This record gives sequence, C-alpha cells and structure tokens, in this order.
Amino acid sequence: MWGESVVNAFERFKQFINKRMTLIKLIFVFSVLIFVVRQLAKIIREVNGEQFKTALASQSKESLLLMLIFGFVSILPMLIYDFSIVKFLPTKYSPSYVIRSGWVVNTFTNLLGFGGLLGASLRAHFYGKGATKKQILYAISKVALFLVSGLSLLCLVSLIMIFGFGIGTTFAHYWIWLVGGAVYFPGVLIFTKLNQANFFKDLTTQQELTMTVGSFLEWGSALGFFVLIGYLMHLPINLSLVIPIFVVANVAGVVSMIPGGLGSFDIFVIIGLGFIGVTRSDALVWILLYRLFYYLLPFIVGVGLFIHDTGHKLNEFLDELPRILIQRVAQVFLTAFMYFSGIMMLLFATVPNVVIMNRLYVRLVPYSIFFVSHMMNIIVAFLLIGLGSGIWARTKRAFWPTVVVVILSIINTWFNEAFTWRMITIFVVILVTLWLSRGVLYRDRMANSWGALVLNSSIFIVTFVGYTLIGIAANRHSPLHFDAAYLFPSEAIWLVGFIGLLIAMLVLVATNLYLTANRPGWLKQPFDEARVKAVIQQFGGTEDSHLAFLKDKQIYFYQEDGVDQVFFMYKPIADKLLIMGEPVGNPEKVEAAINDFMVAADKNGLKLLFYEINQALTMGLHENGFDFIKTGEDGLVDLAQFTLSGKRHRGERALMHKFDREGYQFEIIKPPFSPELMQKLRQISDEWLAGKVEKGFSLGFFDDDYLNQAPIAVMRDADDEIVAFANIMPDGNQVTTSIDLMRSSAKAPSGIMDGILIHLYEESLEKGFKYFDLGMSPLSNVGMSKFSFTQERIVHLIYQYGYKFYRFEGLRSYKDKYVDKWEPKYIAYYRGSSLVFSVLQVLLVVNRPRNQTVSRTPKLLDFIFDTESRGRE
Repeated sequence: MWGESVVNAFERFKQFINKRMTLIKLIFVFSVLIFVVRQLAKIIREVNGEQFKTALASQSKESLLLMLIFGFVSILPMLIYDFSIVKFLPTKYSPSYVIRSGWVVNTFTNLLGFGGLLGASLRAHFYGKGATKKQILYAISKVALFLVSGLSLLCLVSLIMIFGFGIGTTFAHYWIWLVGGAVYFPGVLIFTKLNQANFFKDLTTQQELTMTVGSFLEWGSALGFFVLIGYLMHLPINLSLVIPIFVVANVAGVVSMIPGGLGSFDIFVIIGLGFIGVTRSDALVWILLYRLFYYLLPFIVGVGLFIHDTGHKLNEFLDELPRILIQRVAQVFLTAFMYFSGIMMLLFATVPNVVIMNRLYVRLVPYSIFFVSHMMNIIVAFLLIGLGSGIWARTKRAFWPTVVVVILSIINTWFNEAFTWRMITIFVVILVTLWLSRGVLYRDRMANSWGALVLNSSIFIVTFVGYTLIGIAANRHSPLHFDAAYLFPSEAIWLVGFIGLLIAMLVLVATNLYLTANRPGWLKQPFDEARVKAVIQQFGGTEDSHLAFLKDKQIYFYQEDGVDQVFFMYKPIADKLLIMGEPVGNPEKVEAAINDFMVAADKNGLKLLFYEINQALTMGLHENGFDFIKTGEDGLVDLAQFTLSGKRHRGERALMHKFDREGYQFEIIKPPFSPELMQKLRQISDEWLAGKVEKGFSLGFFDDDYLNQAPIAVMRDADDEIVAFANIMPDGNQVTTSIDLMRSSAKAPSGIMDGILIHLYEESLEKGFKYFDLGMSPLSNVGMSKFSFTQERIVHLIYQYGYKFYRFEGLRSYKDKYVDKWEPKYIAYYRGSSLVFSVLQVLLVVNRPRNQTVSRTPKLLDFIFDTESRGRE
C-alpha cells in the first residue's frame, strides 16, 4: 500500500514537471544567463581597453582574410546533418537545395539555437514538402540524437590528452565535465542498438556512423578554426593546450542551453586561456574574432539565403512583383553608384588640392572607388560611367565587365594604404547589388539614347575643358598664369592626367562600341518588294503603305507559321525605331505584331516611336505603355458628297471652265512608263523643285521605280504637252485613295493642281473609292494653353520652327475647301521617353534630304498648295 502511494506520488510529480517543463527550462536558461552576464561583466571591467584595441588593430589583412575563408569552410560539415535528414523523408531534394537550406538552418541554430527548437522548426519548414508531421519529427529527432556525438568524442580525446599524455594537466579539475560529455556517445549508440522501438528500425549502423562522423567533423572543424585564430594572432603559447579548454567550454555551453553558448562558453575560454598565459584583452579579441567569423558572418549569409527562399515563395504569390521591384532598385542603385564613383574620381584627378580640402568630398570619398595612380583614376572613372550607361540600359554585355572592374577595385583597395573595412563593406554591397540586378540585365545590346549621350559627353567635355584650362593657368609661361598650387601639385602630374584623359576618351568610345555591338539581322534586311506586295494584296494596305516602295525605309515583318501577316515601315534614329503610319496587313494580327516588334526592339535597347497614326491605334498603344500627343488632322474628302454645284465651289467651277476653254486635258497614265515619259516628268519635277533637295520617308520623291508602282495623273495643255502631274497612292483596300508627288512646270497656269484634284475626285468615285485623302494639317494650337504641359509648349515651338522645306501657313484653310472629315493624327512614344527628344527625332527624319542616309526617319504626309502649286507634305 505504501509502495503504491509512493508510485502515485511519483507519477503526479512527473506529470507536474512535464506540464511545466517549458517554464522550468526557461527558468534554468535565465538563471544561467544571469550568472553568465554577471561573470562576463566582471571580466570585461578588468580588461584594459587600450590593450583590447591594440590587440584587435594588430591583426593583418591577410590574417583576417584567412579567418574569413576558414570560418566559412568550418560550417560545411554541418550540412551532413541535412543530407542525413532528407534520407528519412519521402521527398527527394536536389543537393543545391539541401546545401542552401542546411546553411540557413545550421547558421541560425549556431547563433540563435534555443535548445534545438529553432533548428527543428527551420528543418520542418525546408523539408516538410510531401511528408507528414510524424515523418518530419522522426527524421529530425534521429539526427538530433547525434548532434553532440562529435563533442562527446572530443571529450574522450581531451581526457586521453590530460591523463594519458600529460598535456593540459592544468585543466584536470574539469574531469567531471569531460567524463560527462564522453559517456554521451557510447550511451546513445548502445541505446539505439538495444531499443526495439519502431522509431529506430530504419536507423542503420551506416547512418549512425555517417551522422557521428559529421558531428565529429563539425566540432573538430570549429576546434581547428579556433586554434587557427590563436595561431594567426601569434600568441606565445602551446596551442595544444587550447584543445581541452575549447572542449570544456563547449560542454558548458551545451549544458547552459544558451544560443551559441554565448557567455558560458566565453567565460570558460577566458578563464582557461588565462591559465596558460593569455591576457584577458587577447582572449576577448580571440573570442570576438571567433564569434565574428564562425557565427556572425555565416549567419548573415544564412539570413540572405533565408530571405531569398522566403522571397521566392512570396514572389510567386505576388506574381513576380517583389523580384521586379528589387531588381529595379538594385539596377538604379548600381547605376547611381557607378556615376557617383566616376565623378568623385574625376574631381580628385582634376582638382585634387581643392577637393581634399572640401569637407563634403572627404566625407563621401570612403563610399567611392579610388586608385592611387592619377591616370588610373581618370581611366577607371570613364570606364565606370560608360558601363553605368550599359547597366542603366539593362544590357547583359555590361554585367561581367562591371564585375571585373569592381573586383579589381576591391583588390586595389585591399593593398591600398587608404584601406578601410568600410570601403570593403561598400564593395561587397555593390557586388551583391550587381548580382541582384543581373536578372534585369536582359538586353542583347545597348542603343545610344540622346539622354545618355548628352550626359556622358557633357561629363567628358566639361572635364576635358576644365582640366585643360587648369593646365594652361598652371603654366608659368602662360599669359593666363596665376598661382594654381592649390589646384594642382605640379605640371608633370597634370600632363600625366591629360594623357589619361585622352586614353579615357578612347576607353569611353571602346566601351560604347562594345555595348552597342551585334546589331540584329532584322535591322539590316534589304527591301523585299515581293513580300510587301503580297501582304498588301492579301490584306489590303493603309493610306501610307504605298510609301514602302520608296525603298528608303526598312521593313519589319511579323509572321505566323512562316506566313507574313503584318509589316511595319521604319527608320532607326538613336535608340528609336520611327514607324511610319499604321502597321500594314492582317487587322486581326496587328496587336500581336506590335507586341512582337516591341519585344524584338526592346531586347536590342530600342524603343518604338509611331508617327502619324490614327486614334484607335493610339489608344491601343496607350494601354501597352505608350504616351501620345496630337500632331495634326488628316483631311478626307467624301467623294459621294463632292460636287462643283453650289456656292462652296463656285471658284473651282469657274477654274475648271477656264481650263476647258483653254484646251487643258486630264489623263491617267498606267505603268510601265516609257523612258521618254519619265524624262519629261523629271524635267517638270526639277523645275518645281528649283534646286531644292527632296525629302523622304514620309513623303515621296522622284524615283523611277517608285513612280512605276501606280498610275500617274497628268494635265496636258492645248499643245498636248504635260505641264503638271501627280502620282496616285492607292491604299490597297478600295476605300481611300490619295496622291503623293504634285509637280508642275513653269508653264503651268495657277490653280493647275486644283484641276488635277477635281478630276481625281470624279475618277475615284467612279472606281468605287469612298474617300480621297488630302493629307495632314499640323495642329497649330498644341501647347498654346497656359495649362499645357511644359513639354507640349516646347513641342509647339519645335513644330513652329522645325520644318524647313514645306510651309504650313494657310494649309488648313486651303484644304477646308474640299475636306468633309478631319481625322486626328498622333505621335505615340514609349512612356518614360522624352517627348521633346522624340519630336526632335521625328523632325530630323522628316527634314533630312533624301540623299542623306546616315539615319532613317519619318514623315508628315500633306499637300501644300499655292499659286505655284506644291507637293504633298
């Protein structure tokens, strides 16, 4: 009876303890923590601060680099645990995944252990896919049994060293700690072999040995790294004596259950090292370096990997938006740093004695790249600026050269007298940023944008001019001489820098050529007349499609299943592809064709710029990231409503009667045309041009092949001599027709073009056309309102003064005589592009004489008439 009551009391006590085990553990940990903190505070108070700083500062860069490398290597054996855990689970994981996950788990557990709870939770997070909670718990528990088996073996080694070989007998009084640790491994091994529970059925001897070896390597590598730090600190002690100190300190750390043995480990080490002659200042430095390179830095890498893993899952959930945002921020930061560093280096190279006296400059210098060589500062500065343009333009070709430059800068800084750990930290951040931004560097090449060219050229020109003037002023024999010692140390150094500037110019040009190389094949395709005609014949054309036969524009074809569906007429200028009018071809494939063209252009750093397009296409492009501005209105004559009767066309009716009385005859001549006829038409065209050069792209010019593509309307006088002509521009869809060249000889009477137009209205109506296109009239009131955007007001000035050959005064009022319907026309430019630059690029193309083929550009399709009669746009 008494025995039963004892058993019951024991069971109740056991239940009481089990229910409050978590609380008991916390009380124990906090008790140990309080003891440790008090002891550690006591030790720190006894440390000589100056000795501590001296000991820390005495470590060489080479020693610190070795500590960094071996600290990371010492973590690797811990990964054996993770490779062992996944063998107990049903899901198969790739080695790279296990390495990444294992690094996170083990570095987190090292620093923030929480009695194994954190490690178990993290392993459940990383390896829980496809496994039950029971399977995960069993797998983690089996491995957990062997986590300190390696430390147990080291306890046995320490006992043998002390009592077998007499090494470290000073620490013989710690035998109880070492014996307690040494019995753990054999105890676990015997327990797992004798226990017949299902828990141990799949735990083979080989697996036990693997985990034991892994644990021994883990604790052994930590011991080896700790001893290595002491060796690199050049302390005059017997390093073999450190082994029992380290082992006892780790046993104390494990028993304390404090994360990383923080405090308990440190106290035992400091006291133990004191027994063998290590000062407390040196001991603290030793522990600090061990904590930094074995715990903290690997943990920081683990945090990065954990964020990457968590971010990957979050990124998938949020449809890639976080990744895009991070990569974009990294790209912007990297570009800013490269330009910042380049400018800082240039300032130091051009006016060194000025900037080193500037407080702001001195405070910013540690965050920049710096070379001792004066010439190298200039060259690398412009190399950074050139590559910065490539990074900003998202060019893949800029990635590895930038990596090389940053790594060389790190190496240079490492061996530089101006070396600071802050600078190395900055470089590491830059490398990480560069690596993060690599995903956004997807373009095959860079195209030179006006913005980047203006910025980079301005930096070079200002530097070159300023540097040259400083050199002149520093020359004693110069009439501009003044005491420039505060600007530059000597003329010789200035001369070296000047040579460096010339080399830097070549470097900047070479960098640009490298980044803009490899133009895609579709940018070089010759004109294929058969393919263009096939698309127009199958799907119909547009009001501008006939201009393709001028052969002064390049053609981009969109295909599906090897069949041409749509084509674009364009010319490249800077980083733009200036597209003339709407896409031509299958209307059902226009959206797909635009997307295809945008992707192809974007991969090569190019942006599409649509010129003179209708409202429907403009709105569609706006949804795809384009902004727009109205540039004019296209005048259409409704042929069914046109008549010379009534007051509206009283003047034109009188004009036509006059032509009839004087024997003028209208005729439409169909191709092919004879050489004699072409010669006559060329003579009329030359008289009309009066020595002026024809334009291209958006309006026709006199070309035999072009004119032979469609009929020509002519007016003959009473002597049957041609005095005026206009080539017809069919749109290929039997809805709208138009004309392009309108040329008259010196013999032609005033108003002869009205005669051709009126005849064409009648002829076109008979042939079934609905509209006659008189071309575009520029919008005179764009940017006139005081509420207009600044860019729109600038565009108004550009339009007002930008066109040289054709004038627009009176154009709208003239066309109003005939026009029944005005349709708005727009320029659509990629959002983020400069509107001012885009319009200037349009004008450069429109105003370029046809015989200048340096760049390809757009149109302003118009008719301008006066008493002498003008041509279209």
